[in-house]
Amino acid sequence: MNHVKDFHFWSPTEFVFGRNSEARVGEMLKRYDAKNVLIHYGGGSVVRSGLFDAIITQLDLEGIRYVALGGAKPNPRSSLVYEGIELARRSAVDFVLALGGGSAIDSAKAIAAGAMYPGDFWDFYSQKAVIEHALPIGVVLTIPAAGSEASMSAVITKEETMIKRGLVSRYYRPKFAIINPEQGFSIPRYHLFAGVVDMMSHIFERYLTKTPDVVLTDRMSEAVLKTIIEAARVLKNHPRDYEAMATIFWAGTIAHNGILGVGKDEDWSSHFLEHELSALYDVSHGAGLAVIFPAFMRYTLMEDVMRYRNLAVNVFGVDDDPDDPVNTALRGIETLKSFYREIGMPTHFKELGAQKKDIDRLIDTLRSHRGEVIGSFKKLSMDDVREIYLLATMEDD
Repeated sequence: MNHVKDFHFWSPTEFVFGRNSEARVGEMLKRYDAKNVLIHYGGGSVVRSGLFDAIITQLDLEGIRYVALGGAKPNPRSSLVYEGIELARRSAVDFVLALGGGSAIDSAKAIAAGAMYPGDFWDFYSQKAVIEHALPIGVVLTIPAAGSEASMSAVITKEETMIKRGLVSRYYRPKFAIINPEQGFSIPRYHLFAGVVDMMSHIFERYLTKTPDVVLTDRMSEAVLKTIIEAARVLKNHPRDYEAMATIFWAGTIAHNGILGVGKDEDWSSHFLEHELSALYDVSHGAGLAVIFPAFMRYTLMEDVMRYRNLAVNVFGVDDDPDDPVNTALRGIETLKSFYREIGMPTHFKELGAQKKDIDRLIDTLRSHRGEVIGSFKKLSMDDVREIYLLATMEDD
């Protein structure tokens, strides 16, 4: 019997990938009939690199009007979304263009939806309303990590309460994404490798499933994970290697555009646990995931030992012990932690700046946001969550 779940996969984003691809942004905006654009970006890096000036020069040449809003930061904030919504309405924009990584893109998505909604955009995130209209969105990607350039999701933090929530909507699929891997050459190493952890985590959330008979997506996931690790190791020693950087940029897109999750139940409980960490401590999402995922894997090992064994052998290159798949699986988890350490990522609370005494607080906010039970690979109670957080406090031997 075939257990693959029926699915509806829709991925309309048009990609322009390669060197100097940002030179086509004017062409792409014209293709989607943009006449008045809100350009949303993060810190000063897109300005210092010359990318911002290059983009507005193209818009000027095409006769496309624009307004600009900078300031997007990791764990994007609601206050900037409100500012962007007001600017979009006041300027009567008809398109939102994000320059940057996941934070700028997620913030741009929320602005695009909120500008078309008469109420508070947070109604969408608190499930009081459903997105029915949004301005079209385009992306010029500068950081490979979140995969938001091709996904239906966006995560925003509401500052008054430090609630961090994600939302999935078909209206969040960008119309186009422009990806020049050379943009990665100027990314600080820590942020680049935090992005590597993030994209790997997007695959783990889909790979760790109870849905049987999903061999195709399993093999695809294993191949992408293995390739990410290989490319990251090249970049560690050769940070301007174009082929490796191109691999990382495209892998981040594939990891989160949904193709690796079709026909199966996905999990996402590790992301929920990490969202509480990054909301409380304002840490990099990828760094938080590097701490949470090995703890989650160790705690859920017995849910499907053979799946973890396959991960260890097929992705991490662990020698198989056919008489002891648990040992093989455990060595795979330790190999993952070693890889995270190799690329300079934290693997326990102390390295992240998190504190054991805050676990009750993390659980309380998680419960208020997600209820008493989360996940699908293993249904996690808040007691289970506590044990995972406790495992994450354990320092490496």
